[in-house]
Amino acid sequence: MIGKINYIVPALGLTLLGTVSGFGQQRAETAPKLLSKPLVSHIYTADPSAHVFNGRIYIYPSHDYEAGVPEDDLGSHFAMRDYHVLSMDRINGKVTDHGVALDIKNIPWAGKQLWAPDAAYKNGTYYLYFPVKDKQGVFRIGVATSKSPTGPFKAESAPMKGSLSIDPAVFTDTDGQTYMYIGGIWGGQLQRWRSGQYNPNGKEPATNEPALGPKVARLSKNMLQFDEPVKEIKILDKAGKPLLAGDNKRRFFEGGWMHKYKDKYYFSYSTGDTHFLAYATGTSPYGPFTYQGVILTPVQGWTTHHSIIEFNGKWYLFYHDTELSGKTHLRNVKVTELTRKPDGSFVTINYPAK
Repeated sequence: MIGKINYIVPALGLTLLGTVSGFGQQRAETAPKLLSKPLVSHIYTADPSAHVFNGRIYIYPSHDYEAGVPEDDLGSHFAMRDYHVLSMDRINGKVTDHGVALDIKNIPWAGKQLWAPDAAYKNGTYYLYFPVKDKQGVFRIGVATSKSPTGPFKAESAPMKGSLSIDPAVFTDTDGQTYMYIGGIWGGQLQRWRSGQYNPNGKEPATNEPALGPKVARLSKNMLQFDEPVKEIKILDKAGKPLLAGDNKRRFFEGGWMHKYKDKYYFSYSTGDTHFLAYATGTSPYGPFTYQGVILTPVQGWTTHHSIIEFNGKWYLFYHDTELSGKTHLRNVKVTELTRKPDGSFVTINYPAK
């Protein structure tokens, strides 16, 4: 376990001030100017789920490492095995790595691949939600608890009943109800659940059929289980028609996130193989959601996964790219400011090319 380590987060878009280990230092000095610099460089991090707890920003990322697994379209090379929690008291302030918050060896039912997590707080307890393949190779969602936002977290003895696929994103509405959004196609296995039962040979819809939507369910009061069966979310175009599976520049792929702004629900997500962060809006946490546009254009690296928070009156996008390694599976978490128009829509951020 790494103890608490502090790092200086550089101002957005400025030169990295230094690294603790050598793997990112030379690259950071010679790399082209991008949107922002990695929050930490002593470990590889990705898929940042950011939250504000007690006035401090806590980030729950994936922890990438070199597992020596050949790369494929199912993401087998993303063989993560633990989570670290990062925190900072302000944007561009120093970042603290609080060490290992949960290790796969302490999850009784887990097989492999601890993918993108999320966290929540309620009833005096912090909850860490995580996808991991069970011992049969099926992705399920697990939950672990702690009295501290930084852990260590203790995992429940079994996955959440009725859970499936990947990328849990937890949202608590202004009425106190909490919802989980889940799902990812291809390696995330969402297409294997089209019938309502797991089918290892399940396929995506044809290109002219409605795309697979993410799933949502309200959580129970104890935050440990679903309070209802999961439902599919519909994402529509502005004419009210479902986005099609072949519309891969707009349809949902993975990495959903929910936030609320002025009584409107904003569901944002990755388009996967086309690498956009897109968003859609609706009037209910269950949707349907109407596609609105692109938040972030494709970044360096194959994957993109994000979170959005408000902090001190400004909105921020946490995301990742591969600036430090140049390798798809060794990513680094970053943050950049978002700009909202008067109607609540986002100004698209164009990621600079090399």
